[in-house]
Order: sequence, then C-alpha cells, then structure tokens
Amino acid sequence: MSDTHAQTVAYVRDTMLPEQEPPLTEKGIVKWMRENLFSSITNSILTLLAIYVIYTVLSALLPWFFGGVWNAGSLQECRSVLEAFGKTSHDGACWAVIQERWNQFLFGFYPSDQYWRPTLVLVLFLVAIAPILFSEFLPKSMFVFTAIFPFIAVWLIWGGPFWSPLLVMAGFVVGYAVYKVLSNITGGTLAGLGAVAAAIIWWLVLTPMIGDSLSRMVASPQVESAKVELPLRLEAVDEELGDLETQRENLGAGITESLATLTDLEEQIAAARENDSDVSSLLSEYEVARSELAVLRAEDRGLQNEMAILGDERARVNLLNNRVQNIEELVASLPELRQTATDLRANLPDSVASLQISTNLPEDVSDEDADLLEDALAAESALVNAEIAIDGTYSTLGNVGLRPVSSNDIGGFLLAMLMGVSGIVLSLPLGILLALGRQSDMFIINKFCVFFIEVIRGVPLIVWLFTASLLLNYFLPPGTNFDIMLRVIIMVTLFSAAYIAEVIRGGLAALPRGQYEAADALGLDYARSMRLIILPQALKISIPGIVNTFIGLFKDTTLVVFVGLFDPLKQMADSIRSDSAWTGIYWEVFIFPGFIFFLLCYSMGRYSLYLEKKLQREHR
Repeated sequence: MSDTHAQTVAYVRDTMLPEQEPPLTEKGIVKWMRENLFSSITNSILTLLAIYVIYTVLSALLPWFFGGVWNAGSLQECRSVLEAFGKTSHDGACWAVIQERWNQFLFGFYPSDQYWRPTLVLVLFLVAIAPILFSEFLPKSMFVFTAIFPFIAVWLIWGGPFWSPLLVMAGFVVGYAVYKVLSNITGGTLAGLGAVAAAIIWWLVLTPMIGDSLSRMVASPQVESAKVELPLRLEAVDEELGDLETQRENLGAGITESLATLTDLEEQIAAARENDSDVSSLLSEYEVARSELAVLRAEDRGLQNEMAILGDERARVNLLNNRVQNIEELVASLPELRQTATDLRANLPDSVASLQISTNLPEDVSDEDADLLEDALAAESALVNAEIAIDGTYSTLGNVGLRPVSSNDIGGFLLAMLMGVSGIVLSLPLGILLALGRQSDMFIINKFCVFFIEVIRGVPLIVWLFTASLLLNYFLPPGTNFDIMLRVIIMVTLFSAAYIAEVIRGGLAALPRGQYEAADALGLDYARSMRLIILPQALKISIPGIVNTFIGLFKDTTLVVFVGLFDPLKQMADSIRSDSAWTGIYWEVFIFPGFIFFLLCYSMGRYSLYLEKKLQREHR
C-alpha cells in the first residue's frame, strides 16, 4: 500500500508549467488567413483568383487616380501637363475640374457670398440630429433645438425677414391652443381636426397678411431715404467693378506670360526627350511655373467671384432703385387700373366674361368682344404687374433679415441634402400612420391606406415627379405660385412613405400575437399599446428595411434632373461640360459626386448596424 501511494504522489504536479507561445498557424494573421482565405482547396483557388482580379483592376486604376493633374485651367492644359511628364491623357485624371468647380457641385448656383448660410445649416443639422442618434450620451433638453431647427434651416436657406420662421412656429402654437380648448368640449378627434384647420388658416391666410403688414411698416419710412441712397450705391458699385476689372486685366497679363513660359518649357522638355537628355531640371522649373500659374488663377477666381457678387448686387440695387423712383406713381395708379379692369370685364358678355386667355374663343364671339377681352386682360396684367412691383419694393426695403434666394439657384449636393433629409424626416411618421391604417379595422381608413400605398408604389417615381412639376398646377387656384422644390419634396415624401409603410407593416406582422394580447391584458388603450409595446418592437425589427428605403430615397434625389432642377450628378456634369474649357471631360465629373454619395449612404448603413447592436435586436 505504501509503495502504491508513493507512486501515485510522484505523478501529482505541484507547479504549473510556464506558458508557451501558440504555434505559428494558430495565431495572428496566419491563423486568420488559414481559416478565412485558405481553409480548403476551393477556397484557396477562389482567393488567388480574387487577388489576381483585384491586382489587375487596381494596377490600372490607381496610377490614373493618383497620377492626375490638380492645377489646370482646362482639359487641354491637363493633357499638356501629362505629356510634359511623359504620360498620355489616359495615364492620369484631370482632377483640376473638381478644384475649379467644387462649389458648383456642392452649392449649385447659390450666391457665393452666401455660402456661409448652407454651411451653418449643415453644422446646426448635426447638432439637431445628435440627440436623436445618440440619445444616451446627450441631455434631453437638446430636443428643444431639434424641434425648432427646421424653421431656422428654411429661413437660412431661402432667406427673408426674421419674423417669417416665428410666424410659422406661431401656427403650431395656435393649433395646440385650439386643441386644448376643443378637447374639453368635443373630444380628441374633433379637437385634432380643429387644431389642424386653425393652423392651416393661420399659415395660408393670417401669416401672409401679418408678414406684408410688418414689411410695409418697416419699409414705409425708408422710401424717401432710399431714393437718395440707392443712386449713390449704384455709383459706388460701378466704381468697385471698374477697379476689379483693372486688376483682372493686370492679372490676365501675368497669366498669359506664365502660360507662355509653360509652353516654352514643354517644348524644351519634348526636345530634351528626343535627344535623350536629362529633363529633371526642366521638370523642376515646370513645376515651379505651374505653381505660380495656380496662384495667379486662384487670385483671378477670387476677383471673378467678387465681380459676380457686385454684379448681382448692382442688378438688385438698379431694379430696386427703378421701383423706388416710381413707387408713388404706381401706388397712385392702382385705383384707376383696378377700376378700368373691372369696367372692361363688366362690359363683356357672359360667355366671355369668365375667360382668362384670349385664345380658343367660342365661335359666336364677335371681333368687338374679342378686342374688349384683350383690353381687359391687358388691364388686369398691368394691375398685377403694378401690385407685384409695389409688393416687391416694400418686401425688399422691409426685409429685416437675410437676402432671399430663389429655389432655382439651389443645386448640387445642397439640393440633394435638402430633399433627402426632408423626405426622410417627413416620410417616417407618415409611413407609420399608413402602416397602422392598413391594419385598422375601420373600413374607410383601411381601404384609403391600401389604395394610397398601392397606387403610389405601382407608379415609378419619375412619373410622380412629372406630376409635381407639370400637372399639379392645374389643380391649384389661378395665380397660385407653388414652389417647384416644395412640390417635389411633397411627392418624394409621399413616395417614400408608401414604401416605409410596407416595411413597418412587415415588422408589425412579425410580432407574436401574444404581444398584442399582453397589451390588452394590461388594460392599455390602442394608442398607448402601440406607443409603449407594439411599435417599439416593430420598429426595431424594421430597422434594416427602413434604412435601406432611406438610402434609396437619398440616391433617387438625382431624378429631379428630369423636372429641371440641378442635381449633383447629371445636370451639374452637363453644365460643366458645356464650358468650352472642359468639353470632353467625362469620368471625373461623375466619380466625385459618386464618391460623396457613397460616403453619405455608407454612413447611414453603418449607423443602422450601430443602432441594431444598441437595441439588441437579436435579444441575445
């Protein structure tokens, strides 16, 4: 027994062996490659084939990408630079077009002296969306700024007096006040309808009246002083334009001299290459000359921007000056023009009195009545023009705020961001309502939502854009000026909402029936059960589909090219290639906006993955 015990004790370890390094094949990059790239013969063959394809593609693309020209004034000059370094036009990209027209890609034709406004909107947008995306890290008080940001953004982008966003926000206050008053009398549904009606009346009727009254109140004392100050301002602008033109002429001489120097160096380099001589010193001189030319061109672009800004200001001041000088005559002529138009209409027969155009008249209309209708239309046109001139004068003089910018001047990625963000923000809540309405037991609401979703999804987006651009005006009252960008945003929002509704309906259908029964067992009404139990789970399930729809919506903003808006892809590329300096350039003007689209869409996709992980959608 003792011997057996002694032998057993001898095999008991009383110290740990020191740690050893794992085999080379079981650690680091070697292990990863063995498990993921070369785990089998088939996988190894496919890996080697993929490496060969990637190498072939990158060996052709990377020299073209990184061997391009960044400083040039035209496509021909890009090719000359490449030839000076012994390359062909296919060996390097002409990125100079991006450096020359980057502002056009980003801002379209937005006034260059107002670039700070959309830039500020982007910064404020990041601040406003931060508490939504990262709510666990930021205080809830930031949601107040998130709520008022849309009004600030619209005012910054389109401009106008500072009271415009305040009047729009006041509409929500009015609607809420009406809801609180009516909810104690009629109940929630009628109170909600009354609140919506009150807000619409405020926005469509009272807001324009109050805004015009404030503009006239501010502008009236300035009319007389403007008659004296505007001509002086015109003279000052003309003098500044003359000085800038002189500077450009002097700068043009320097640019011409630099171009001649570059041409001479190119000839010397070509001759040296033919004689097999060393061209390194000539290439150094060539690079210095190109750098000097780039500086001169940058100064010239700065002068061009200043002249463009002054030219726009001169046009505005000149138009305002002409209106101010004639404002008293226009105001005095309004009663007479109005009376003349009324009398002419009154003398027309009933079959003609309601016509708004003088073409395609009924066959029984006499020549005298036709002439009388044309006189009436001319008088009404003169009256409308006079009223527009007066209103425009008072609006400009009374604009205590930012300079107005037309929607036609907005383009590029500014346009894509405005439409994409607006569509995303507005389509999500609308899509949720449509999804709930499609599952409703109320017959009318159910069938309306089904009809809306199926009609919208059954027609291509381009058709709805044409509808917004061309057909919508036929259903509006005569004389209504409905901004084209607003029409397109509405159609894009409705189109996206239909797809969002189906994505969310899939999330609702994926929930077990027990969740609905649990909500009923807790005694929750429909609204609370949806808000607290059903929708949070359905939205978590639907996150990939929702983000995928948003990415598609953002990319589809390029389709606005078909309704005359300047998208950052096709329309911008065509406008740049229409310049004789860049005629023939192709890939560069598509790669740059494509790269920006990729960054934005990739960021949305990565945030989707982050959100899924944070909400623990897999319930692990």
